[in-house]
Amino acid sequence: MKKIASLVVVAVFGGLIALGSYKLFLEKPQLVVERTVEPSYKTVNTNFSTAKMSAVESSIDFTVAAEKTVHSVVHVKNTAIKTQTDPWAELFYGRGSGTRKYEQVGTGSGVIISADGFIVTNNHVIDGASDLEVTLNNQKKYKAELIGTDPENDIALLKIDANEKLPYVPFANSDAVKIGEWVLAVGNPYNLTSTVTAGIVSAKGRDLQGNGNIIDSFIQTDAAVNPGNSGGALVNTRGELVGINTAISSRTGSFVGYSFAVPSNIAKKVIEDLMQYGRVQESVLGIIVDRTYTEEGVKIGGLPNNSGARKAGLKDGDIIKKINNVKIAKFSDLSGQLKAKRPGEYVEVTVDRAGDLINKKVKLSKKEKYRSANYSLELRDLTKKEMKELGISYGVRITEDFSGRNNGSSIKGFVITKINNKKVTNASQVAKFLDSKKRYSVTIEMLNLDGERVKYYIR
Repeated sequence: MKKIASLVVVAVFGGLIALGSYKLFLEKPQLVVERTVEPSYKTVNTNFSTAKMSAVESSIDFTVAAEKTVHSVVHVKNTAIKTQTDPWAELFYGRGSGTRKYEQVGTGSGVIISADGFIVTNNHVIDGASDLEVTLNNQKKYKAELIGTDPENDIALLKIDANEKLPYVPFANSDAVKIGEWVLAVGNPYNLTSTVTAGIVSAKGRDLQGNGNIIDSFIQTDAAVNPGNSGGALVNTRGELVGINTAISSRTGSFVGYSFAVPSNIAKKVIEDLMQYGRVQESVLGIIVDRTYTEEGVKIGGLPNNSGARKAGLKDGDIIKKINNVKIAKFSDLSGQLKAKRPGEYVEVTVDRAGDLINKKVKLSKKEKYRSANYSLELRDLTKKEMKELGISYGVRITEDFSGRNNGSSIKGFVITKINNKKVTNASQVAKFLDSKKRYSVTIEMLNLDGERVKYYIR
């Protein structure tokens, strides 16, 4: 017995020596970060329990929404023909010798919105395309037709003929989306088949104009979105479309925590306009906004004669608080509501007038004239009758030239047909381009009052 006990002691002792030697000589040191935590003796009452938290966690299930949407999100391939000129070859070997054409390919995502193959994506995904190809989640490929675009809201509408009913995502009411609500970003970024990321709605009515974007009523989310996801779907947990993923806020070009989507109500209205009219019908309330007002709401600083707002009884100094019972805290909220409405529709406007809340029903008007501040021009779209008389299918009329009114060089009545060799069809887009940072080195082609083609070079 003593012999066995001696053997056990020797074995244990030998094991300890071996373990110590391993720790000292063989094992790689581990980095241990210590955090000092002050003890807390205060009891804090909470308004939730473990049971409640477990119920919340178990109720968050994205599988239904994912299954409903992954087959409705497509990969969009944009092929554009670009021209490159070598000035040295032009100089030594003659004009045209240094010019070559090449293909440039861009990609993005798109969302099927009808069983017969209509697809919505971002305008910047397909801009400049000479050929469009759509790949479904099952890897079937189709040539796509461009139905229409709206650069201002960064929306484009495509159509494919698949000879079969396609799965599609139904629209939701984006006004009903709440901050903190779970959403999924579904895209087909690199033709990998659809990918899904989850997040919550971080903000609504987000204004990104300072970052070079035009639309000023984004839904902000923290769902991971990368460049190839542009044009993809932002859906709620029921698999309904609440937005079209459009932009990210990043210094590197990759997702770092914030992404932005065009609200579904705006996208739906744009698509319907493109189908019915071929262009977007912008609606206006008929007010001049007091931009100096900084509190919650939008203050009316003036009302043009015969505007819908004036006819409805709105007054200078009224503060708009709601549109159709949707809260208006800032101008981007108001802008987002109007972008989703069509000229001729009525909206109920709730205003604060000297402390009293008053409701007025206002008929929206069509916005027809646009002002370029940099060039002191007023512009409007051409009518079909004007285009027929001029023998063209595009162009924008200059209705006022404020800078040339008194010096004999007025171009009032001229028709802008091209800017930098690109056809123009929309007065709103022309005004915004002329007032943007991209306006430097501009070539403007026009028809003068005699119908002659003239060019203006601005450096």
